[in-house]
Amino acid sequence: MKRFSLILGILGFAVVGCTNGAQNDNTVNNTGTNTATNASLESQANAPNRKLQTIGVALGDLGNPFYNAVQKGAETEAKKIGGNIRVNAVSSAFDLNQQTNQIENFTAANTDLIIISAVDKKGVKPVIDQARLAGKVVIAVDSAVDADVDAMISSNNTQAGEIACQYIADRLKGQGSVVILNGTPMDSINQRVSGCEKSLSKYPDIKLISKNQNAEGTRDGGLRVMSDLLTTFPKIDAVFATNDQSGVGADLAARQARRNEFFIVGVDGSPDATKAMEDKDGLFAATAAQNPAGMAQKAVQLGNDIIQGKKLESSDILIPVKLVTRENLSSYKGW
Repeated sequence: MKRFSLILGILGFAVVGCTNGAQNDNTVNNTGTNTATNASLESQANAPNRKLQTIGVALGDLGNPFYNAVQKGAETEAKKIGGNIRVNAVSSAFDLNQQTNQIENFTAANTDLIIISAVDKKGVKPVIDQARLAGKVVIAVDSAVDADVDAMISSNNTQAGEIACQYIADRLKGQGSVVILNGTPMDSINQRVSGCEKSLSKYPDIKLISKNQNAEGTRDGGLRVMSDLLTTFPKIDAVFATNDQSGVGADLAARQARRNEFFIVGVDGSPDATKAMEDKDGLFAATAAQNPAGMAQKAVQLGNDIIQGKKLESSDILIPVKLVTRENLSSYKGW
């Protein structure tokens, strides 16, 4: 009987232990946004010698040279690290639902590192949280997200808008009519517009006659919006395009309308922009150049460090931009 009582006591203790463990699990699951961080950190702590094997890159549009450069940067850095790391880059055409599905697929496929250029800073939060709960390392590039990620790497987009529109103000000698070709309402685009407005606000004789037209970040969008603006405004002195593709479209619109009284400044430093700037008959005068490949390379470096259990010195990295004009174009290396 004593032996039987002892066995029952041991079993009872085991049952209590399991019950408490389940209660603790429930408590952890209800901690909100910190859950993803804890899960990611625990995964890294449990496997400090884990190797980076797969990278998923979720981008806005691989038809845009900028995102092609991001993809190539990730692939280049993966090759430097070695070990046959697989890189899978996908395009969402700036559609939130599609990007959400792509990140879900990366998570389900047990992808080690997910790099995302978010098409909607708020909308991607749930799927990023899910990925990090599953122990995946997630790094945002180019555009900020309203989610807890392992690192955020972007160009200084406010600076891009500031230096682009300071160039406009200087060239106009502080007076004239300026158009902003806006874009997809991403955080990076909003920051560029804000930076531009900050520079132009110092000049009371510069009038911002349009700033809300969405050129969608594409050549076709720039052509369409600029064609409408040329019909609306008989005189325009300068155009700030929030990316180079829409600026190239604006240049084409001007040619079609036989208007040449203004000049165009873009953002990106893309091959299309440098080609347009080489054309002396074109209106494309300058671009605030980013380094998309460098952003992706940095993301892969940091992701690899995190997976190996290293602590990051900083998780929020801004990469400076530089103004490229026709005058210094020959020294610009480009993408």
